[in-house]
Formats: sequence, C-alpha cells, structure tokens
Amino acid sequence: MSKVFVVGIGPGGPDFLTAQARTALERADVLCGYTVYVELAQELFPDKETYATPMRRELERCRWALETASQGRNVALVCSGDAGVYGMASPLLELAPEFPEVEVEVEVVPGVTAALSGAARLGAPLGHDFCVISLSDLLTPWEVIEKRLTCAAEGDFVICLYNPTSKKRVDYLRRTCDILLRAKSPETVCGWVRNIGREGERSRLLTLAQLREEQVDMFTTVFIGSSTTQTIGGRMVTPRGYET
Repeated sequence: MSKVFVVGIGPGGPDFLTAQARTALERADVLCGYTVYVELAQELFPDKETYATPMRRELERCRWALETASQGRNVALVCSGDAGVYGMASPLLELAPEFPEVEVEVEVVPGVTAALSGAARLGAPLGHDFCVISLSDLLTPWEVIEKRLTCAAEGDFVICLYNPTSKKRVDYLRRTCDILLRAKSPETVCGWVRNIGREGERSRLLTLAQLREEQVDMFTTVFIGSSTTQTIGGRMVTPRGYET
C-alpha cells in the first residue's frame, strides 16, 4: 500500500526536523507542497522529485498527492511547523475518502510548530494555559477572530498570534492590540520572533503598548503574555505556579 505522509518540517532548518519527519521524507518518492516549504525540504533531500504549487492552491496539491499515491508512489506532503496546526493534514484527510483505503494510506507526521519554536527563543512564555490564534481572515471572518481575541484576553490566556499582518492586512496587529488592551494592561509582557530557525532570525521583548506600534510581517510569530508573565533575565517567562 502506498502512502501520503503529511509532514511537519518545523521552521525549516535541519535542527528542528524530528526523526520521524526525516524518516518519512526519506521514504517518499516525491516531495509535494507549497513552493517555499518544498524548497526547504529539498535542501535536505536534493535528489528527490518535487511537485510545488503557490499559495491558494492547497486543495489542488492535496488531490495531486492522493492521486499520485493511488498510482503506487509514496508522497510526502510537506508543511512548515506542524502538519495539523494550520497545515495540510486537515484538508488532505477531508479529501482522503475519495480514494479507497486499499490504495492509499495517510500518515500525519507531527512537527515543531512556531508557537513552540518561537517560545523557546523567547524563554518560556507558554508555561501556563495559552491559545493560538491566526489573524488571517482569508478563511475565517474578522468578526470571528475578534471574538476569539476578546475571549482569550478576558480569560487571561497567553496568546500566540500566527499570520499577524500582510500587505492587505497592514493594520491587523494594531487592531488586535486595541482589542486586547480592553482587558489587558498596556505593560503586559510581549515578544515576537521572526524567521524562526532560519537565516536572519530576530526577536524582541516589549510591552503590549509598544507592540501596538510595531512593524512585523507574515514570517513573525507574536506572543502576548498573561497577567502573570514576566521578564526574567532578559527572557519572557510565564510562571507555572510552583513556589520558589
């Protein structure tokens, strides 16, 4: 039986690639995915055949992966971070019933998502309850995103933001900070990491008030602390609650 491995490759560098992900990529006859992610995987496996598509062609590449596997080849559908966190595992599994199980098996291979790799760069901001919210309204209406932000702020969660801005959403981070400031202090500890695990990686700790004025991009992951989050020794730390 041929397989489609839906592989989370982490931020892209070899240091973040899990042993399970590396094995799946080795077993694959062809690497498939969004152009940037395929290029990252191909750096590790330069002799592999590839099939890449640009943004907004997600379902096309999922169907291609399943069709190719049904013809007897193993396919690795690669995603940055974790395949199940804003990745291709969900749409591929939605489409999989179109292909008989006797022909195609799907294996989801987890990876290191940006919330985890970015948090490690900043310190330990996710030491207690947290939530992850994408600010992209391509598939989720802004009204829904705003409600989730409001609830997360009122619940005093640490919040990790994916897709904080883009060329068409230049003010979304500022709008998000305005929503959070209704329930959070302007002095709330925050941080961001850009190009996690890649060339040109940068990070910064700042307050929520400062974050409102910050310029970030789609390669940046943003962390907003809870009321207990602190800066300790230049690191962003959310205490778990143990007595020290």
